[in-house]
Amino acid sequence: MHPRAPWRWLAPRRLIGAERAFGPDFVSALSARPRLAIGCGRQAALATRLLRGPGCAAVQILDPRIDPAHWDLVIAPEHDGLRGGNVITLLGSLNPVDDLWLAGARKAFPAFGALPGPRTALLLGGPSAHAAFDQAAFDALAVQLQALLEREGGSLLATTSRRTPVEIRARLRERLARLPRVSWYEPGEGTNPYPGLLGWADRIVCTADSVNMLSEAAATCAPVFAFGVERVDGRPRRFIDSLLSLGRVRVFDQSLLAYPVVPLRETARVAQEIRQRLALQD
Repeated sequence: MHPRAPWRWLAPRRLIGAERAFGPDFVSALSARPRLAIGCGRQAALATRLLRGPGCAAVQILDPRIDPAHWDLVIAPEHDGLRGGNVITLLGSLNPVDDLWLAGARKAFPAFGALPGPRTALLLGGPSAHAAFDQAAFDALAVQLQALLEREGGSLLATTSRRTPVEIRARLRERLARLPRVSWYEPGEGTNPYPGLLGWADRIVCTADSVNMLSEAAATCAPVFAFGVERVDGRPRRFIDSLLSLGRVRVFDQSLLAYPVVPLRETARVAQEIRQRLALQD
């Protein structure tokens, strides 16, 4: 949902006339409120705040940056530091990855299953305000992965994200393309194979900049190795440190030794807690 100016400038603060921010259809919804309204992000937080009322519980995903008391429940990552009696925290970000999702991913991308093992999924992010990834870092990663493939065999399934700089994508793609059994995918190249990579991976290497990719990788049944942990600070670093302390993720090294895995699946736990707190029936 996209509120109009001037309400979008200060959302989710409730300015005079905020009920008109989302247009006539939303005004109609206010007169026949649903039983439950769920929104994600600052703009949607204004909508859920307006919908909250008799007969309608409001759940806001992510820190609304104002008092959480304006919603019945607020769902926020632990590393954001938001706390309160109506705040449910989770480790990482919400995602759909579970056994059923992974089975569907394998069915949708059967060709990955024919690749020789061990299959290593490589999830590449890039630099951000809290992550100092440069060309040298990615070159070092490529050298270590090349040595791994030469030593163990197996397959490498690599994908980039929108955060990966174009010049780094091109350099890594050229470098890794020289190796046998390497599959490379970029955003916009046909059907996104990302679910298939997670579904078929025997192990996952993920750059440490992305909370979302690490959360999704940690929800699989594969060992996860974070590359460049020392290059990350702030809230993302707090998240990574929690994963390392829990033992779900390990720091990337050249061995990538397997270890016992308990998938981290926070979405189902959060959903159940919402049902309990709001007395919702399945």
